[in-house]
Amino acid sequence: MTMAIFRLDHCETFKQAFLSGWCLGFGYFVAGLWWIGSAFLVESQFIWAMPFAIVGLPAALAFFFAIAFALSFYFWRPGLARVLIFSLILTTTELLRGEVLSGFPWNAIGMVFGSSIELSQIASIFGLHGLNFLAAFLFSLPALFFAERKKTLRLTGPLIFIIGVTSLYLFGYHRLNTTQSEVVAGVRIRIMQPAVAQDEKFDKEYSARILTNYLSLSSRGSYPSADGMNGITHLIWPETAFPFLLDRSPKAREEISRILPKGAVLLTGAVRAEDKPDKSGRFYFNSIQVLDDLGAITASADKVHLVPFGEYLPFEGMIDFFGLRDFIAAPGGFVAAKRRQALTVPSWPLTLPLICYEVIFPEQSQLANGERPGVLLNVTNDAWFGLTPGPYQHFAQARLRAIEQGIPLVRAANNGISAIIDPYGRERARIELGERGIIDGDLPKALPETVYSRIAGGPFSALSLFMGLIGILFTLGQITPRRVSSISATSDR
Repeated sequence: MTMAIFRLDHCETFKQAFLSGWCLGFGYFVAGLWWIGSAFLVESQFIWAMPFAIVGLPAALAFFFAIAFALSFYFWRPGLARVLIFSLILTTTELLRGEVLSGFPWNAIGMVFGSSIELSQIASIFGLHGLNFLAAFLFSLPALFFAERKKTLRLTGPLIFIIGVTSLYLFGYHRLNTTQSEVVAGVRIRIMQPAVAQDEKFDKEYSARILTNYLSLSSRGSYPSADGMNGITHLIWPETAFPFLLDRSPKAREEISRILPKGAVLLTGAVRAEDKPDKSGRFYFNSIQVLDDLGAITASADKVHLVPFGEYLPFEGMIDFFGLRDFIAAPGGFVAAKRRQALTVPSWPLTLPLICYEVIFPEQSQLANGERPGVLLNVTNDAWFGLTPGPYQHFAQARLRAIEQGIPLVRAANNGISAIIDPYGRERARIELGERGIIDGDLPKALPETVYSRIAGGPFSALSLFMGLIGILFTLGQITPRRVSSISATSDR
């Protein structure tokens, strides 16, 4: 962000500012998203499309940075005001990035705080959108030390930066060290991470072997006995766990029920199918299903926010021409659920299901009817991306949802990272990326509503807030259109 202010200070035209923002954004997204190309190596016929993903997606996302730079240039003001203006505008375009064309808020700039459990605690008050503003504002301030001529301004920027970051850390340190999370009585979780190779996961030839591996691993090798599951009340498997339809496979359900102790349940990702009304085929849903110890599916929740190209094809007719139909997992693609519904699980708090990358959207961690869940359940399959930074980034964003909402997160991933996370974002149990195994643990209790969960009203409420702040600055004369082609960054001119 410091370099962003430097560059804006030296831009002489609107076009220069736009191109500078695009170049910065392109570099930012290439560095942070190059691992997406790994998905195209799973099926060799799609290697030709890899450059389009590695370069094309960052090139498109960079336009949000370009717009922020161009607007900041247009409303440029000397001194500290230009840092505030830039931060508000960049925060607004980052919010729009999470909404436009189904949204892609991956690696939002506020995630710079997400790698530190202490610094990320402030999300319980401001949420991700607030972190975006703090990141843009605080990390732009050091530029004043080098760009300003007035000594007071040169010292003010770095001083606010140091005080701001230190205050965030102390807030988080105090919050973590003065609180303990309670656990839900009578619940004992086991998460199974199978690390199944992606090229086997949807191949029906491997169906029997995959299921046997799941059962053996889940029961600590005691399958077909249930002895290894003693004391476990809830077993959790990752997203789209089977290369078959669980609800139409009674033999598989029977095998699973044999390892479940009396009263225990399995919560698993699975593909669910519904026959079309005209009997011409099936609709497929990416779901979480609950299976009891008798082998019956007692509850199901379908994914609402599908992944473009991975689960459905936007601009379907045009894309068919390029032969991308087979890139998605289900024939004809998945169908999105019309609304997010809670999952009712025996002896378990009300559950908000978040499948795969749904967990990166802050507003989707709340139920539409205003009911407060007691646990966030995230099942995912990051095996597409191997041992790259992608799964680590996904995990950090998932953990932030627990902190924002003050609700524990239970996460089951095919190849990692699986974990039980308390409502402060602390890991109570974890399986590392690429490892095969299980973890057992208690389920932490949710906290009372956080400040963020009380005030968060969706992305457009946040957008209205930031646009309102910009409007106030405009009214006060702190934001005015730039009237000359070049203005020195120094405040004494």
